[in-house]
Amino acid sequence: MAAGSAELELELFRRRWREELAGAGAGGKRRRREPAAGGGSPARGPLGGGSPAPAARRGPQPGRAAAEPAGDGGDDLLGQLIRDLNEINEVPFFDIQLPYELALKIFQYLDKAELGRCAQVSRTWKALAEDEVLWYRLCQQEGYLLDNSISDRSCWKVALKDCRAKERTLRTNWKNRIGAVSQLQYELGKILCDVHSCDGVVIAGYTSGEVRLWDTRTWDYTAPILEPVHGPDDAGPPPHVSFVRINSSLAAAAYEDGTVSVWSLMVGREPIHRYQHNQRIQALALGSEGAAVATASGFEVKVESPNDKGFWQTTETFEIQKLVNFLNLVPDVTGSLVAVAAAEDVVYLLKSEDPGKVLHSVYGQPVTCLDVSANEAAFGVKSFGWLLNEPNQILLYNLETSQCLKKLGNSLGDFTCVNLQDSPPNMLVTGNKDRRVRVYDLRQSESLCSLYSHHLGVSAVQMDDWKVVSGGEEGLVCVWDQRMGTKLWEMHARHPVRYLWFNSHSLITANIPDEKTPRGASIMDDDLTAHRKHRGIIYAYEFSAEQLAVESVLPICRSSYDEVTGYNYNIGLAVPYDNI
Repeated sequence: MAAGSAELELELFRRRWREELAGAGAGGKRRRREPAAGGGSPARGPLGGGSPAPAARRGPQPGRAAAEPAGDGGDDLLGQLIRDLNEINEVPFFDIQLPYELALKIFQYLDKAELGRCAQVSRTWKALAEDEVLWYRLCQQEGYLLDNSISDRSCWKVALKDCRAKERTLRTNWKNRIGAVSQLQYELGKILCDVHSCDGVVIAGYTSGEVRLWDTRTWDYTAPILEPVHGPDDAGPPPHVSFVRINSSLAAAAYEDGTVSVWSLMVGREPIHRYQHNQRIQALALGSEGAAVATASGFEVKVESPNDKGFWQTTETFEIQKLVNFLNLVPDVTGSLVAVAAAEDVVYLLKSEDPGKVLHSVYGQPVTCLDVSANEAAFGVKSFGWLLNEPNQILLYNLETSQCLKKLGNSLGDFTCVNLQDSPPNMLVTGNKDRRVRVYDLRQSESLCSLYSHHLGVSAVQMDDWKVVSGGEEGLVCVWDQRMGTKLWEMHARHPVRYLWFNSHSLITANIPDEKTPRGASIMDDDLTAHRKHRGIIYAYEFSAEQLAVESVLPICRSSYDEVTGYNYNIGLAVPYDNI
């Protein structure tokens, strides 16, 4: 009985299937229109997310019948498929409906590639994945357009694409040395003494006692000269400039006679503050942000800053036991200022609440270089005498706990420069007298790479996430690919490289002579200029795409010809350069 009933049911199913196939062409149109005329909707089938169901189970949908396209034969099947897909698109998250704000919160955890995949799911997801909030957030996370608000641009997806394309172009220009090179010279200054820069604004001090600014962001080579204040007893030639420093709002210069002048970049050429030391100044430090100047003279470190009313005063004075060689102000410190000073073989952490705290002291191991970040200090120590078995190393200290975190390197040569503040997180780059540049990962003890190209010791160094720029005592500037460990290109000048700085699109280097009063620099004592080979020089490289049009223009043709004097080499051309 059971087998007979099963065969009967199978035969009935086959008969109904034949009848449906036979009547699909002639009566299919009539049968499909009957449910729509009755106010129901067709069964969705597997695309709708379940088994076929009668129209009465889903309930009436008033707008559905009017929205269905009228067609004949095969058009009806295509319209049914489109309607099924539209019903799926109306559900943004599978089988549930979410508020737009909550869906946007979920999409904030996706990166660019994942947002692109989500935009291909449906029209609803595409609108969600291309929301301006998501792409503005991605721009900020990757470090692009940090000063812009979300209302500054109409399409942040295109803005992110343009920023990444510009970054690729800049990297290609860096690797192939494509861009403009200019020389920043001031002939009346005689011999270059010190150089510093901040975000493309360069300050230079000379043996003539003059301090000059250049703004390479606008290629303004006629920048003002910062004028010192001369007292009634200042007879005779002005003293040489010993040190210069600059930040976003202030410029400071220290002179050979112990005078310190401070200028505001917003006010003008006249200094806003001036104070005097009784002895020669050994070190000058300027905070990366804010208004604070620290100087070391003799056995005293003095910190000057303005009060609430804007009047400058001495805020801190520290007495130490040895002569200071290096001095740095700790950046990003809230409250009272914190300074780190290296005096021979002792490193001091100078705070107002603990003025004489010793961070490191080992007799017979003088400090050869120093750099500080917000929480750490890195300095090189030299071994000699009865400590010959100790190698030269870089020591890394935590400024909060005053504990030594790492001992890096094992070199026979002295570490001559170290860069911690401008390096990527957990990275550090050093230069050594053994002519090598070493890159360290602070989570390890061994160097990641050792770069060798300089003929004498390395005098200045800086790195970012993919490249290293180093300067040597012989005047050579080398640009390295840090990940490949290869040299990309080099430039040479006469004097040692004492300063270099770069960002994503520009590079500034300074070749500063060691001899400030060379024999034969001037024909007569009252000459206004020194011989070109004795002066030193500052180079400004620009790798951005906007500056490529002037890469072949000679520096003499980019200079201004409004000066009538002949010693500055601004020789006016008889015919404009573009018409030659």
